[in-house]
Amino acid sequence: MGADVEQARYTREQRQQYREKVRRDLDVFERMLGKSEFEFDRPMTGLEIELNLVNEDLGPKLDNKTVLEQIADEDYQTELARYNIELNVHPRPLPGDSAIELEGLLRESLNRASEKAAELHTGIVAIGILPTVMPEHFEGDWISENIRYAALNNAVLDARGEDVWLELEGPTGERIARYSDSLAPESACTSIQLHLQVQPERFADHWNAAQVLAGPQLALGANSPFFLGQRLWAETRIPLFTQATDTRSVELKNQGVRPRVWFGERWITSIFDLFEENVRYFPALLPELYDEEPEEVFERGEVPQLKELRLHNGTVYRWNRPIYDIVAGRPHLRVENRVLPAGPSIIDVMANAAFYYGTMRVLAEEDRPVWTRMSFSAAESNFEEGARLGIDARTYWPGFGDVPATELVLRRLLPMAHEGLERWGVSAAVRDRFLSVIEQRCILGVNGASWQTECVARLEGQGLTRDKALREMLSRYIEGMGANQPVHTWELPSD
Repeated sequence: MGADVEQARYTREQRQQYREKVRRDLDVFERMLGKSEFEFDRPMTGLEIELNLVNEDLGPKLDNKTVLEQIADEDYQTELARYNIELNVHPRPLPGDSAIELEGLLRESLNRASEKAAELHTGIVAIGILPTVMPEHFEGDWISENIRYAALNNAVLDARGEDVWLELEGPTGERIARYSDSLAPESACTSIQLHLQVQPERFADHWNAAQVLAGPQLALGANSPFFLGQRLWAETRIPLFTQATDTRSVELKNQGVRPRVWFGERWITSIFDLFEENVRYFPALLPELYDEEPEEVFERGEVPQLKELRLHNGTVYRWNRPIYDIVAGRPHLRVENRVLPAGPSIIDVMANAAFYYGTMRVLAEEDRPVWTRMSFSAAESNFEEGARLGIDARTYWPGFGDVPATELVLRRLLPMAHEGLERWGVSAAVRDRFLSVIEQRCILGVNGASWQTECVARLEGQGLTRDKALREMLSRYIEGMGANQPVHTWELPSD
């Protein structure tokens, strides 16, 4: 959800003071990287899953406050819109059978939450974009009861100075072109976030590896083909999130001003590169000031919170975000991978995570890293291609050239994922269970996005309208999700 704030709007003086405080935090962070000891006794992983609430008609249920009170579990929190909630998973190590244990815990948690929500005639759905969201759901009282969300909504619209323009087109010519007077369309984008704790001196290798991997990740995991009733990109969440949170006017775009939702523009040599870019290029959205004097704290030998720097970092929406955090009084660094959509099932989520963590391990440890043989723009092109075409995407890779993403995964990245998980000490049972899901997706050419689009196409072929086809597809989707079967095994309607 991000850090809480106390105001919905800020003064010019607060913005000036905040800018100075963020720069001071950045200076102290640089000193910490040179002298401080960061936590890395056991490399930990973390997971967040954003979820949608639906009513009995499978439309969005705008009542997350009541549902969360009913669930009564601190692991579940609000998200931007009143039909969103988030499940936060406690950090855990990778080795052994931990991932299979986590799969069971996640299923138990979601089943328990779903049973509680059902008492309020509400369902819980893990999907990249809820296909039954329509323009009327972005009107009126759509935003969650948290001042941070109101502040963020105000900040984006104030910075832009005009309504948000959304323009997206799918492979068959279906398109959306409309204005929005709020951040509401961004709430349609629900994702999973994968966290990996890393050593400071190895951060750059892991972030660069995550950037290289982003394109294949999207090709494998795309699960957001419909928005406002239209078939758009395989992972429509990517361009929608980019456009919905854009603080730039058309003129600033034309000047080349960087967007808040950002892939990046270069390989890095240190985590400091990313925090420095954030401070240099992006004005504050939430200039909340705190009492800490970071220099004094650091010079006393204590760990500075650097709250302003961390809050600012949370409003620059990199697809792979650097994280500075403190747990039990010790600082640590993480790569937060924000590329993937939520769903389709828990086993699919775990398969995506296993592929990511395994492949990342090998990519980050190669003697001749792949990013030294690949331009940054090629990685960005792979990312956009994966979002646009999903399982049908083609990917550039050194030594392979331009190949289908599924071929690249089967021939190169999947063996790498097996090796990487083995290096982590992950059991053979975990590797076989989850990576076999990735293998079958590639062999069959089926992921969440392709299943959704094919299901809707077949239902429309039987005479259903688009609205009814989307609701029937979502009903079948919820059934597959609840059974915890991987999406490539889900049945489709007969032709």
